[in-house]
Amino acid sequence: MDTSDFRNGLSFIMDNDIFTIVEFQHVKPGKGGAFVRSRLKNLRTGATIDKTWRAGERMEQAILERKAMQYLYSQDDEAYLMDNETFEQTAVPLTQFGSQTKYLKENVDVNVIIHKDAIIGVSVPDFMELVVTETEPGIRGDTASGGTKPATVEGGAVVQVPFFVNAGDKLRIDTRTDSYLERVK
Repeated sequence: MDTSDFRNGLSFIMDNDIFTIVEFQHVKPGKGGAFVRSRLKNLRTGATIDKTWRAGERMEQAILERKAMQYLYSQDDEAYLMDNETFEQTAVPLTQFGSQTKYLKENVDVNVIIHKDAIIGVSVPDFMELVVTETEPGIRGDTASGGTKPATVEGGAVVQVPFFVNAGDKLRIDTRTDSYLERVK
């Protein structure tokens, strides 16, 4: 593939790593050759970089498979996942989840990215419903201030929640921003 094939979300191999295009822009200056500015995300580390390409520059496209697998349990710094179709179990280092390990909950489906039969990326769903395991009790009259308090949810994540939330409440959490969205019945 070359720079004319660029699309947001396209993946390719560069410097023995796999990158996905977050955004790109074709630039045709009045003087000199055309070029492409791009923002790329490294799928192994999660880091983003900016790179400028000459028009027509070639690279190898990475064929990725994305699938949902069920998280079973963690043991010895590894998470055990089960393929929902073949029921095969696979061990993945917990480091591949990064900061999202605090949202791991048994029997939840996680998103897995596979390249050449190797798991290169794992992430929890963007929105999860979790039960509050620990929080300070709300004090009557504090709701007018619109303030928040810390609450610990299943898995150990700490999220800022409104004063009316109590231990045992089920909440919808945005795992990308660690933020409270709403209370679920």
